[in-house]
Amino acid sequence: MVDYQKKLEELLTDCINKNSSDLHISVGRYPTLRIDGGLVPLSEQKILTPGDSEGLAFTLMSEEERQRFLKEKEIDFSYNLKGKARFRINVYLQSGFISIAFRHIPSVIKTVEELNLPSILHRFVKPTQGFVLVVGPSGHGKSTTLAALIDEVNHSRTEHIITIEDPIEYVFLQDRSIIDQREVFQDTRSFASALRVSFRQDPNILMVGEMRDLETMATALTAAETGHLVFSTLHTNNAAQTIDRIIDSFPANQQDQVRVQLAGNLLGVISQRLIPQIEKGRVPACEVMIANAAVSNIIRERRTHELDLVISTSAEEGMISLNRSLVNLVQSSEITLEDAKRYSLNPVELLAMID
Repeated sequence: MVDYQKKLEELLTDCINKNSSDLHISVGRYPTLRIDGGLVPLSEQKILTPGDSEGLAFTLMSEEERQRFLKEKEIDFSYNLKGKARFRINVYLQSGFISIAFRHIPSVIKTVEELNLPSILHRFVKPTQGFVLVVGPSGHGKSTTLAALIDEVNHSRTEHIITIEDPIEYVFLQDRSIIDQREVFQDTRSFASALRVSFRQDPNILMVGEMRDLETMATALTAAETGHLVFSTLHTNNAAQTIDRIIDSFPANQQDQVRVQLAGNLLGVISQRLIPQIEKGRVPACEVMIANAAVSNIIRERRTHELDLVISTSAEEGMISLNRSLVNLVQSSEITLEDAKRYSLNPVELLAMID
């Protein structure tokens, strides 16, 4: 009989030792790590059977989580490996079989500098009120960037910070601030309900792991409008698409009001990609939009198609276009031109900037 607890610990230890960001369990395949963005099968292991994936999944879950998974056919939660490391886990069904995706959450929260992020990001932790969004594809470091910003506040100011996450990823060690971390399903029913009642909990800063629905977006905007500093994420590609996504999520008769709220309360949008480095590892390329008077007017006047131009011509204010970030990485020999083109949203402009 297979000892799935032992097997689980072996696989997760492998994930840590090989500096992998993810571990994938899928029937008919070897356990597979994601290292520097690429998938690497653990061919020294045996190919996974349906019994293996079920055994590993149910070893991870409490009875309550198991019942929720059987009902909903997918579940998110976190797992602590004997104090060595934390993992964000998604268990789901594919073709009737159980699959598992593990995301390794480093135990140490790195600073903006340690993550090679632009220093202008420090600007976003200084205000006492407003709305900051970190956006980009899944798996490109949004949660890590958010954690760096929240932890900077933690070490520099006396604030009450409430995070709402599904599941809790980085665990903050409270320093000058009080940090209450709430997990959806464990500590609260939903992002929206936790955000709604947070107004009675005397927070200064709110971090919403992800804005998944209209109610969460509306409440987050209201929180920023009523004297709170709010951080959140969206799965969008750039600043302009982020603004459009938020506005388009609301009914037509509410969209003008949402534009006014965004124009008045948005502090900035950070869009990032993790690009494979020439040596090894990955390095972030970032678009940074700062909500100055021009940006606020563009949002208010429905001219979001002009945001890309404003970002690319406002470097003196600290704004950074994604292409400028990619060009800088190519010119410093950190990434290849081919990878820069692959991740650019406008490769023609990118090549013109390099020439």
